[in-house]
Amino acid sequence: MRAMAVLLLLALPAAAAAQGTPVPPPARQQAREDLAKPDPEFRRRAAARLAETGTMDDAPALVEALRDPDRVVRALSERALWQVWSRSGDPEVDAQLARGVDQMRQGDADAAIATFSAIIARKPEFAEGWNKRATLYYLTGDYARSLHDCDEVVKRNPSHFGALSGYGQIYLRLGQPDRALRYFERALAVNPNMDQVAEVIRQLREVVDRRRRDSI
Repeated sequence: MRAMAVLLLLALPAAAAAQGTPVPPPARQQAREDLAKPDPEFRRRAAARLAETGTMDDAPALVEALRDPDRVVRALSERALWQVWSRSGDPEVDAQLARGVDQMRQGDADAAIATFSAIIARKPEFAEGWNKRATLYYLTGDYARSLHDCDEVVKRNPSHFGALSGYGQIYLRLGQPDRALRYFERALAVNPNMDQVAEVIRQLREVVDRRRRDSI
């Protein structure tokens, strides 16, 4: 009887489809659809669900949701993007990434760089491995290597506003405000919720305009 009951349960979706009863879409697909619904509660729950289960296929919908009229949806979508970007599809790589992040938090830059370098060697198409190493190179003052790794991030994930703003920070350190401004503007174009970046852009525009006036 128990085996028969299991077989019946497994047969239910196919039977429903055969009878014309709508079969609910997969959770991720449903979440993407819910992101476009008028009710903000649906959109909030959808963004939260994608933070838990989303993949890179869901990233374009989340990038679009960064412009949602609801502030909470925007914040949840930004968080979801970071979660999605941190999923490589390989559990061992994901465990390595978590270990590298812990090493960063503990201030062990050399160990973290070694961990992220191992991730890059194992899965070079995983943009977040490059991004984390770019961050460490920036923090240790190795701006040339950080710029190189930012290039690799953006090749794989052109919407990575973290890497785009990272370019801006590096070029500020290198005394190139014009270049810094361009990258900060690109970052804000992807994610208009970066208030600190918006303020830096305002200040940089003043600096760049003043330099141009002084050069005339």
